[in-house]
Amino acid sequence: MFTGIVEELGEVVAEENLTDAARFSVRGPIVTADARHGDSIAVNGVCLTVVEVLDGGVFTADVMHETLQRSSLGTLQVGSRVNLERAAAVDSRLGGHIVQGHVDTVGTVMSRNPSENWTVVRISLPSSVSRYVVEKGSITVDGVSLTVSALGGEPGDEYFEISLIPTTLALTTLGTAEPGTPVNLEVDVIAKYVERLHYAAGRQPE
Repeated sequence: MFTGIVEELGEVVAEENLTDAARFSVRGPIVTADARHGDSIAVNGVCLTVVEVLDGGVFTADVMHETLQRSSLGTLQVGSRVNLERAAAVDSRLGGHIVQGHVDTVGTVMSRNPSENWTVVRISLPSSVSRYVVEKGSITVDGVSLTVSALGGEPGDEYFEISLIPTTLALTTLGTAEPGTPVNLEVDVIAKYVERLHYAAGRQPE
């Protein structure tokens, strides 16, 4: 489990194409400081397992074909910057919200509207997950726990907006994500459980 509080901006330093997967080598001195084989590290919001920790603060992780297809990790290349977060410790504060590292879908940055103290970013909202997203609720974008500041659009062409403070702009990939950039989206898992319970009770969610 993660909290969506990015610890550092890492960098992809190598990529190896396997038969039905890929192996990425990612530099992240902070997240590798205590990392061991088998540990979990979220890369742009995708929970990956550490295969090996190398010198220079680099770790390797295998990404299966399905993950490459269903997330933005398939677009990564050497030199790409990525958001990194270690799995949450049970005695740590929950600074963001409950994040599983299981990406639901991929959205696309539609626009950026900068102001003096923050930037409003509009992101497309696929219909497959739109029912789980509410204004002032939580959503994870490329591994960053954020609050939905607005919702809009028509069914099948919906979007949501997030307001990014200077710290988020400076310390995550969202600071440089231009229109057209694909981003990983994970909705609040609590909404999924509520829906499932409604179905189990024989009621259709409104």
